[in-house]
Amino acid sequence: MNKIGALLGYGPQSDIRHEFSKFQELGLTCCQLSVWDVENMFTPEKAKAAREAAEEYGIEITALWAGWTGPSAWNFTEGPQTLGIVPEAYREMRVEQLIRAADFAEWLGVTDIITHAGFLPENPGSPEYLPVLDAIKRIALAYREKGKWFLFETGQETPVTMLRFIEEVGTGNLGINLDTANLILYGKANTVDALEVFGKYVRNTHFKDGLYPTCGKELGREVALGEGRANVPGIVSKLKELGYTGPYVIEREISGDQQIADIASAKALLESCLAGA
Repeated sequence: MNKIGALLGYGPQSDIRHEFSKFQELGLTCCQLSVWDVENMFTPEKAKAAREAAEEYGIEITALWAGWTGPSAWNFTEGPQTLGIVPEAYREMRVEQLIRAADFAEWLGVTDIITHAGFLPENPGSPEYLPVLDAIKRIALAYREKGKWFLFETGQETPVTMLRFIEEVGTGNLGINLDTANLILYGKANTVDALEVFGKYVRNTHFKDGLYPTCGKELGREVALGEGRANVPGIVSKLKELGYTGPYVIEREISGDQQIADIASAKALLESCLAGA
């Protein structure tokens, strides 16, 4: 049976037992643990607290979503210069942080580590292409030594570009975290069609929904699952066709009571789609 869960943020002020108890109340059975404060959170003690809370409430941690420090602008104008390991100014610092994430994942007891690599260069002949490729390969090789997988979060690049990077890095431990809205929010692809390109590499998911951009500077708008352009039944059906057996992880980028309500609604939608598929 496919597990349905949600993205769970974990920071210095988190009451991690309370967070897992909320997941249990929602009937969720898994999560991705999202950690952005790498300086304070990547410790054995923080990993132990999360692992014990997850076990107490019966929630499986399926992956670590690893963030990085430095500026981040989630738009089309500043994003290419600030996000992920693509910007040269922050690359080495973030490569080191992502390599450290492998130890935290080991302490958590998870295999897969997810991140936004940034706006991957689409032109293989561009000056930045090979340095970015090399940076990803260094991370992937460090992960392989520890038995870990590097998963690209979809959205900031075309599906073909992501496929090319996986093929050319060639370490055998690269995969994809399919965010069902990001490809739409960034105007890069229809999600179902994207699976025709890189579907065999999907190892985890963010089930999220959104609308296409309406200007050239800002991303499209995220909405509750089922209210945007992500074809949720079509995505679930295509994943089943591809033999995907991994988790269905809900992400809703708001907070408070409405987030909880939208996660509950998304869970019901996914259960319906999985039953139909």
